Amino acid sequence: MTDTASPAPHLFLPPPLRADAPWLAPLAGYSDLPFRLLCREHGAAACCTEMVSAKGLLYHSPGTRDLLASTPEDAPLVLQLFGADAGIMRTVMPGLLEQGFRWFDLNMGCSVPKVVKTGCGSAMSRDMDNALSVARAMVEVAGEGRVGFKMRLGWQAGEETWREMALRLQDAGAGWITLHPRFARQGFGGEARWSALRELAATLTIPVIASGDLFTAADAVRCVRETGVATVMFARGAMNNPAIFDEYRVLLAGGQPPPPDADRLKALIRRHLELALAHSGERTALLKMRTFVPRYVRHIPGVRALRNRLASCLDRDLLEELLETHLTPQAFAEDGAADQATTNPDGEARP
Repeated sequence: MTDTASPAPHLFLPPPLRADAPWLAPLAGYSDLPFRLLCREHGAAACCTEMVSAKGLLYHSPGTRDLLASTPEDAPLVLQLFGADAGIMRTVMPGLLEQGFRWFDLNMGCSVPKVVKTGCGSAMSRDMDNALSVARAMVEVAGEGRVGFKMRLGWQAGEETWREMALRLQDAGAGWITLHPRFARQGFGGEARWSALRELAATLTIPVIASGDLFTAADAVRCVRETGVATVMFARGAMNNPAIFDEYRVLLAGGQPPPPDADRLKALIRRHLELALAHSGERTALLKMRTFVPRYVRHIPGVRALRNRLASCLDRDLLEELLETHLTPQAFAEDGAADQATTNPDGEARP
């Protein structure tokens, strides 16, 4: 694991902004170093860290430093910060530059109550002047073109701020805009309004990255072609299938990705465990696998039994036994497609 007190030259590498270079989104609790490395091995061209609290950095909150962990293989990397105080941003960002970070993102889209009640995340759309003061503070320290901004349509229907916010962020020196075209009050309900992505991509002179309802590689290819965005940022799609990046690239190039396969899925899970073990203790690694594996296997018949057994799994041998027992070619051949059709993108049964 990289010592984040020392400069890390791999962090200087700029993130690509083109259609064949898909990004991994900042995912709290998910886009840690092992998961980022796994996604990179499966075609992610750039990754974002989990969102890091600027205030946590200022006050050296436990665990905040761990979110900055990186390795030479973890590039290009964008560090996502959240905070609504320009003064704090100006204070903490020079230290991040000293550690090697060069590319940043401000979270202006998170709708989780504990984030928005502090005025951060998507709540920033309700005070545009303050949001822009935070944005300018970040750009002043990092430099023009080195900070992106992840945002939503606005707080709620009737309070659309995305056009004006994006234009003013562009004027402030933003390098790119990521738009999740839902309102904050929607959370992840309803459908993402891709028409807003198309309009924003046609309006701005800086790149626009698409987020929202990119559950499959086919979704992402359709989004790029329909909206004209620079590239896509996978969130829940990657949480369910880290191979989605490779699948997207193949489809975009006119090819056809291979169908789901038991052996490939088991290999992916084993590799994820290997990476988790390399960067944390065994107990922590296995706890992580209890979070990830149920998503990876959501479309497999008999997944409920596997989930139930995973809930108490803290043994590598037991995990291997579960994989061999449940992830068989026969299970994939039975009725995986039918099972997937009755499951929503987060792996829960549809009503």
